Amino acid sequence: MKSVMRNRKQEYGQVFNGTCITKTAATIAALLEIPVHEGAKSPVPEVLQRAEESFAGKRCDRIFMYNPDAVAMWIYEKYAAYFAKLQQALPLALPMLSVVPPVTPVCFASMYSGMQPEDHGIRQYEKPVLRVRTVFDDAAGAGKRVAIVSTAQDSMACIFLERDVDYFIYPDKKECNRKAMELIERDEHELIVLYNGDYDYYMHRFTPEGRRALRALRENIETCCALYEGIQRNWTGHNTVLAFAPDHGCHRAFLPPGSHGVNEPSDMNIMHFYGFLPARHRQVR
Repeated sequence: MKSVMRNRKQEYGQVFNGTCITKTAATIAALLEIPVHEGAKSPVPEVLQRAEESFAGKRCDRIFMYNPDAVAMWIYEKYAAYFAKLQQALPLALPMLSVVPPVTPVCFASMYSGMQPEDHGIRQYEKPVLRVRTVFDDAAGAGKRVAIVSTAQDSMACIFLERDVDYFIYPDKKECNRKAMELIERDEHELIVLYNGDYDYYMHRFTPEGRRALRALRENIETCCALYEGIQRNWTGHNTVLAFAPDHGCHRAFLPPGSHGVNEPSDMNIMHFYGFLPARHRQVR
């Protein structure tokens, strides 16, 4: 075990990022200028500063959070060319730190509650309905419409149920992505979250750098770029923030070939990307 851990540190590095994903909830609330619930960590100042500059001091009134699963920082660094178009659209790249254990339901609960696992209550790979307050509750309580789009039985489709949110749950990724584009075209929600879990699925089966896993990674990036283009076409009257925000990283393993869940940089370090699309003209409704 010590040899495996030593090799992992040699391959993926030993330095942990400093900004935790628990800051995401308050960042969303601050962008929308709504109160955030008690217990949520403070927002990410770089995001708020860039929004202030991009929107000339005016309010952000649309946020789209795209959540691909398991895209590690080391994957971004090794396959940076894949991300070139994404970074043109979403130029603010932030090294982020996941939470322990870095597994999907724990991480998304932390991302959208703003709390560490010991505070929000999901501390292992399980998918109960989260009972603490989240930014989705904050937004709905402030009169904002929220949409969660996810594949069925996945964490995003389970742990945030029983809220004043519009849920769009489908059996596969393609239907989820089609619905997300439809929601952009309809322009009825201030906050939309879209989850895609296919990179995680194929990473577990064919290693993080397996051919099918890397194809899923490229598809995730292409999806986010398509969302950006859809927002450009349809949300011209809104100041919009679009984020590419994975939950945790991953590492090569033996059985299964790809894995995550350890408190090491391979699984804890991720990159979040933010893009800022200012309104181009007043929207006529």
